[in-house]
Amino acid sequence: MKILVGIKRVVDANVKVRVKSDGTGVDLNNAKMAINPFCEIAVEEAIRIKEAGSAEEIIAVSIGPQVCQEQIRTALALGADRGILVLSEEQVDPLAIAKILKAIVEKEQIDLVILGKLSIDTDNNQVGQMLAALCNFPQGTFACKVELKDGKIEVSREIDGGEQTVLLDLPAVVTTDLRLNEPRYASLPNIMKAKKKPIDTLTPADLGVDASSALKTLGVSPPPERSAGVKVESVAELVEKLRTEAKVI
Repeated sequence: MKILVGIKRVVDANVKVRVKSDGTGVDLNNAKMAINPFCEIAVEEAIRIKEAGSAEEIIAVSIGPQVCQEQIRTALALGADRGILVLSEEQVDPLAIAKILKAIVEKEQIDLVILGKLSIDTDNNQVGQMLAALCNFPQGTFACKVELKDGKIEVSREIDGGEQTVLLDLPAVVTTDLRLNEPRYASLPNIMKAKKKPIDTLTPADLGVDASSALKTLGVSPPPERSAGVKVESVAELVEKLRTEAKVI
């Protein structure tokens, strides 16, 4: 079995981002970058499947500028076998990402695609579903448990009412939720080994995909700052403020 794992380079989840003064985007100068946390969970799940003897190769794919190699190297240090960087200096929208991944799935004859359910920068939650539709693959989104059974994959999904379990034929697409696993840390020997693992560099044109975005960012602004709270002397005063000031009752 060959597993494809998608990786996105994002600002580290522990960093407070700043909006550019002209409102055109987020200021990334000197910002610490990392693998999107949900993508990190996807990498860990692929490694666990391989360690269980159910997969022969894990391919980590990232789409973006040359610096995305850093996050691919991290995935290789965690246990992925090789990487693919699809170079794009422009912002790529979810549909274009899905088309690029589809081309790689077909080129590499992938049996299982594992993606994070969303990235923490755009929160789109679209690529996995779009990829499954384009490839005509069954999908198990928001996975909190994954188990291979007799050539199929059983996925427990987090839904509003609790959990839903689906049994999917392979090849399939799975997107990860936070409760699926806890990612490991890369050891120093594996970090050194990752430097020798191959990373292929392609462009969308090499894959026959038009990556031009149909989306345009009109402006970016920080959320409004929260105002200070107030103390009330009684339940009656609290109810009155909720009714007249907060207007929630």
